[in-house]
Amino acid sequence: MNKYLDAFVNAFTGTVEWTWKSIIFEVPWYTNYFWGLVVISLAVWVLEIAFPWRKNQSIFRKDFWLDGFYMFFNFFIFSIVISGFYKILGLLFAEINITAKTFALFDISQWPMWGQLLIFFIILDFVQWFTHVLLHKYAFLWKFHKVHHSVKEMGFAAHLRYHWMENVLYKPLKTFGVMLIGGFEPEQAFIIHFITIAIGHFNHSNIKITWGPLKYVFNNPVMHLYHHAYTLPKGKYGVNYGISLSLWDYIFKTNYIPEDSGTIEIGFKGDDKFPKDFIGQNIYGFKKGQK
Repeated sequence: MNKYLDAFVNAFTGTVEWTWKSIIFEVPWYTNYFWGLVVISLAVWVLEIAFPWRKNQSIFRKDFWLDGFYMFFNFFIFSIVISGFYKILGLLFAEINITAKTFALFDISQWPMWGQLLIFFIILDFVQWFTHVLLHKYAFLWKFHKVHHSVKEMGFAAHLRYHWMENVLYKPLKTFGVMLIGGFEPEQAFIIHFITIAIGHFNHSNIKITWGPLKYVFNNPVMHLYHHAYTLPKGKYGVNYGISLSLWDYIFKTNYIPEDSGTIEIGFKGDDKFPKDFIGQNIYGFKKGQK
């Protein structure tokens, strides 16, 4: 028992220390996700202000500050809280001989760096796309995913407005994705992490970008706005599930962009009764009778 307690405490305190060192600039810039998130957020916000798609939307849109809190809570505070549990889980897997290479389909550690980064990006994005589909398909997961879809005016910070239970689902599946490539994360993986943050911010921003012909590869704000549409095509429980890549939606026929005015209503049926505060939103999914 002491082994697990020590592992929990060390992981928790280590994550706290790393986060604090990030805030005071005592970690390498390329692993400083705290200030990296701040810089990316400010850059996309400035672009929103300079080139607004929905021109009648306020600079400080509805729930701007709530979404800002979600952004730092999910990216840092929850990561600190959960770090010890993931460490214990890793120890338990090791005891039953499940290692990072148990489910490896191939080993990319000897590939050129660009190849490592590309396959790392593609596999993790597909895992996230698939997980996103599950969040919409199954009612018990949708209850938690409603937090993300409760946003009524889209902006960059809505990217990280989601229930912490999504991390509980995403993290193990992303870890499994890494295990498929031999449990190997490229040395320059920070490049991919910063790119995905930037793409996610853009996809939720009040900016009209479609990337031209690359729209069939990369997700964009026009496509993602319809993911948040209040009214979905008949018989669909969701569309445009892409995280960074739109590719999967076009392959699996879940793409849907009927027009690009940016004026559609977003949300979901019954969102007028959905809690408007952080605490209420985060306990909603645990209440009996909620759908």
